Amino acid sequence: MAQSKDIQEIPQNPIAFIGSVSRPHILLGVAAFSVAIAAQLFSSFSPYIIKMLINAALSAADTAAQMREVSFWSALYVASMAGMFLLWRLSGFIGLEFISRSQKTAYERLYAYVSLHSHTYFSNRFAGSLSNKISNASDGVDKMLENMLWSYVPGIISLVTSVILFGLVDVLFGAIYTALIVMVIIVNIFLVRYRRPYVVASAEASSRFRGVSVDMLSNISAMRQYARRSYEMDLIGESVKEKYRTNVRQWRISEWSLALNNALIVSALGLIVYLAIVGFNRGSTSVGDIVMIITLVFQTSGTLVFIGSTMNGAVRVYGDMQEGLEDVLAPHEIVDTPDTQALTIGAGEIVFKDVSFAYDSMNVFSDLNLRIAPGERVGLVGTSGAGKTTLVSLLLRQHDLNGGSISIDGQDIASVTQDSLREVVGVVPQEPALFHRSLRDNIAYGKIDATDEEIVRAATMAHATEFIQTLPTQYETLVGERGVKLSGGQRQRIAIARAILKNAPILVLDEATSALDSASEVLIQEALHTLMEGKTVIAIAHRLSTLREMDRIVVLDKGSIAESGTHDELVKKGGVYAGLWAHQIGGFIQE
Repeated sequence: MAQSKDIQEIPQNPIAFIGSVSRPHILLGVAAFSVAIAAQLFSSFSPYIIKMLINAALSAADTAAQMREVSFWSALYVASMAGMFLLWRLSGFIGLEFISRSQKTAYERLYAYVSLHSHTYFSNRFAGSLSNKISNASDGVDKMLENMLWSYVPGIISLVTSVILFGLVDVLFGAIYTALIVMVIIVNIFLVRYRRPYVVASAEASSRFRGVSVDMLSNISAMRQYARRSYEMDLIGESVKEKYRTNVRQWRISEWSLALNNALIVSALGLIVYLAIVGFNRGSTSVGDIVMIITLVFQTSGTLVFIGSTMNGAVRVYGDMQEGLEDVLAPHEIVDTPDTQALTIGAGEIVFKDVSFAYDSMNVFSDLNLRIAPGERVGLVGTSGAGKTTLVSLLLRQHDLNGGSISIDGQDIASVTQDSLREVVGVVPQEPALFHRSLRDNIAYGKIDATDEEIVRAATMAHATEFIQTLPTQYETLVGERGVKLSGGQRQRIAIARAILKNAPILVLDEATSALDSASEVLIQEALHTLMEGKTVIAIAHRLSTLREMDRIVVLDKGSIAESGTHDELVKKGGVYAGLWAHQIGGFIQE
């Protein structure tokens, strides 16, 4: 199927990205922000109620009138506090749904997008680093929306109401406070812009560390086999050092900016308090005004400090998101257009016509032509680097061609959807990719809705039941990350069972029996013969004896077809294949 519009149009800018993933939940967002604003208004005007309460208590009016006024403002204060707490909790419940759903949408869209990247994209990146980038971007949505809902917007409301309340006492106080806000914002915008590249550098170093650490943990067996623990610890140490260095550098800038904010705030608010006391001595400022001003100073000093700290915190989250989104949302190299049609499989004819392909500026094929007839079984032979596996990758459209075309039943694979193409091709790779799931799940990956009977039948045909039945939980056994709990031969049998279950009309065997001992190989060859019946088959093998029963053997040499024919024909010809056959020991090509 073609890429959906919401996957194609994910913005890279962090703010636009947050808007994109929160848009589907906009009604919840409006409700959450509306309630939070109302709650902050209750909170911000409470100093004014306190002022009126104190002035009423100190009023020279008669006792009855004074008590009525004191009672009114006291009741209003209690009601205000109750309303404030009620609204904050309500905003919490609504905001929780809004933020969680937005973060969920972010994860879903980013993983959907990254899954459409090409084979080359993943070959050049650490899986752990990619996972870290997606987490940074998606978790950034959570942090930014949370701060916007319960910090940024309430902070703005608090500052605006404080300007009003200071101005009610004296216009000069309101002007000083407004000037302070403007100055703090300008200073912090400058500092944030200065700090942002350092934050991005810190995020990049963190992603590199994640990639190096996951790479080491994924290959812990190789580290031990070669006694390279010290070497790996040095690599980890260098990566940690860079992560530490970049993090401390951006954090130090944050601390200096907060120190500058504190100095500005103390100076301006101290001036307001001094002028208020002078006004009290002159009789122009009441006791209630003094109390309100002191209360506002305590409240708004935190808000003003918050401007600096949250802007610094926001730029760090922004930097993490930006670093992740730029890499994850790189343009797709292979794209299904909206009008791309699904492949209609027929007899299974495969035609490579004038195929040219270069990988990392290294030329692999130039004008290669090969036709595989429907139901024909073709073996691919050649030394390492001849292009055998690349030819199969091109058939699966893991890379796009530089020239020429590949067609299946007359349909150019570049003009059909990638999923429909790969649905008709079953693959048994040299290194089977198993998920850290149960044996049942791994076999059923060839047919998600397979019944238990179908799974057992496929496992039996692949001769996997022999070891599965010896396991305590049998088909429910977890295989470990990348199938680490299984031997190489066991992993390959599971991969064969998966391909048997898929039952695709085109079959690719890439060294399908390379990890098996001789006795197991005999059994697996029987299963493969059954699997290959009625299918178009491409089989890659270094062990040439496994290809003797192929209808045709194609010999690749330096990206070109050197020879083509049956085993007997090629041996009699005395060419490249005959030389490879003559140099075999135990059935393997000696390179």
